Amino acid sequence: MDYTNIMEKISLAPSGFKALLLALALPLVIVFLLVNSNGSLSGLYVVLLILVVLFDLFIINGITVVQPNYATVLTFFGKYVGTIKQNGLLFVNPLYKKTKVTLRTQSTESSKLKVNDKLGNPIEIAVVILWQISDTYKATFEVDNFHEYVKNQSEAAVRHLATSYAYDNIESDHPQITLSGNSDQVTQLMEDELNNRLTNAGITIIEARISHLAYAPEIAGAMLQRQQATAIVAARSKIVEGAVGMVEMALEKLSERGIVHLDDEKKAAMVSNLMIVLCGEKSVSPILNAGSV
Repeated sequence: MDYTNIMEKISLAPSGFKALLLALALPLVIVFLLVNSNGSLSGLYVVLLILVVLFDLFIINGITVVQPNYATVLTFFGKYVGTIKQNGLLFVNPLYKKTKVTLRTQSTESSKLKVNDKLGNPIEIAVVILWQISDTYKATFEVDNFHEYVKNQSEAAVRHLATSYAYDNIESDHPQITLSGNSDQVTQLMEDELNNRLTNAGITIIEARISHLAYAPEIAGAMLQRQQATAIVAARSKIVEGAVGMVEMALEKLSERGIVHLDDEKKAAMVSNLMIVLCGEKSVSPILNAGSV
């Protein structure tokens, strides 16, 4: 038989109240036997007492309680029988081994991992994962400890994700997915990878979020200066682009309306002065030329 393709099998169990009443009634039988023994226990009475006690213990062993958002995995001498997900006081075969498994939503937060991003820059990253057991058979029998398995696989997925994308795209002129700039896309990619990694353990990822993302301390200062320098260069480029457009428009308007005729030398001087005024960091005090008297 191929056990690799076994999936979770839902089993239904009868109510355990009748079994509980029977287990409570059996001690009365024991008392009745003791009263009717007339102070002397014959071999038959001893055998009956032992059988009644053993039967009572047998019945009690089959009574189980399943709480909401919990399941009970049943095995019979090592063979998987099924999973009970119905709640309440239930009765199952007393010979079954019962293993309780929680179906509640659980959270796992990874430690701060220090890895290199796609560009080789060291970064710190941590994630918070909300997960839930969807297949009790796999969670019980396919992995040794599903809590440790979730933790290890989540760290492995975070390392793989961090090395696949850059922290930002300051050094690239082409738009691309980055860890800091595309949080929704990165989160979806991480959830997909975690689901692929944890499906063999019967675990489903509900949500995964990056809880910490930063450059490593040893390069944080240098990266901040780089970001500031990049922002300054971008701002200067916009200023220069706007200044060139304004100078070009001024020359065109003067030429179209014939307000003044400028040769190449005067145009160059005018362009130089306008660029200084428009691109300078400090306010410029112009010198007015009123002409000759």
